[in-house]
Amino acid sequence: MKTTRLEAFSDGVMAILITIMVLELKVPHEPTADALRASAPTLIAYLLSFVYIGIYWNNHHHLFHIVDRVNGAIMWSNLHLLFWLSLVPFVTAWAGESHGAPLPTACYGAVLLASGTAYYVLERAIIAHHGRDSKAALALGSDVKGLVSLVLYAGAIPLAFVNSGVSHALYVAVALMWLIPDPRIARSLAE
Repeated sequence: MKTTRLEAFSDGVMAILITIMVLELKVPHEPTADALRASAPTLIAYLLSFVYIGIYWNNHHHLFHIVDRVNGAIMWSNLHLLFWLSLVPFVTAWAGESHGAPLPTACYGAVLLASGTAYYVLERAIIAHHGRDSKAALALGSDVKGLVSLVLYAGAIPLAFVNSGVSHALYVAVALMWLIPDPRIARSLAE
């Protein structure tokens, strides 16, 4: 099967997730800087989650440029990823409204960990379908950056109960690691 329907469906889901998140933002009731400042935690949570959805969309887009066809395992792996991403608006709203409370911060990290794991599973399903010598396998390699991300998420979850600020810093650090589309795939596309 071609990749076009999977890509279009994924693009649509990610666009809807961003829309849901922005609809959750509440307008301050007063036209003052203090009222806006009170909304800062929610706005920061939205910004970080928007960046994360954008990172997944961007990397998903690049990934499927090196994929020729999909099978059932790839389609289910992609749905697995979309399931976890669909929880981002919920944990974003909870984390933002709780002003960095430990449990919502840990749950935010759990959704990031599950999303990262699902993306890794998707990559492995693509490699399994296309073969170890495929363009996808050669471009993705062992995905050290993806595995480091998972370790940082896993560490940030329990840290939320010790110091949620450290967890937030780890979530931002992982996002910064992924802002530039995966260079391995860009190199593969250039060749």
